[in-house]
Amino acid sequence: MMGLEIYRGDITRLAVDAVVNAANCSLRGGGGVDGAIHRAAGPELPAACRRYPGCATGEAVITPGFRLPARYIIHTPGPVWHGGNHGEAELLRRCYCNSLRLAAERHLNSIAFPGISTGVYGYPPEQAAAIAVAAVRSWSEAFPHRVIFVVFSAAAEAIYRRQLAL
Repeated sequence: MMGLEIYRGDITRLAVDAVVNAANCSLRGGGGVDGAIHRAAGPELPAACRRYPGCATGEAVITPGFRLPARYIIHTPGPVWHGGNHGEAELLRRCYCNSLRLAAERHLNSIAFPGISTGVYGYPPEQAAAIAVAAVRSWSEAFPHRVIFVVFSAAAEAIYRRQLAL
């Protein structure tokens, strides 16, 4: 059975098989979680990301973790929130499912997710958490390991606790 956890803190400090990066489509680094992961992983990460021509919203690619305690980084660009009527929910669900697919293909045992699209992309945190938890739970047979939802505030932690209680 899959273990679902919540961790409040810095995703770049987790010793897991993979951390998920809420990337942009260019995979060139940016702000928020993306910038923090790029800074912590070191100068080797941009070169690894340049091997890819980019990554479409909802898709995912994988690189080594380099200087992170995580073995791998799974990069997935989330959708920008445009009110919820432009396919955002399905694109966000695909971010989680495609990240888990890459982890399962590599037989990884632990993966840590940030709140994809909830920062500058503007996705409402309560809706994003509901999609994240449902998507991860839909993978419980294929990925029966440890999944960590990483949050950075008490408010975000409370949102995930509510979703996990459902």
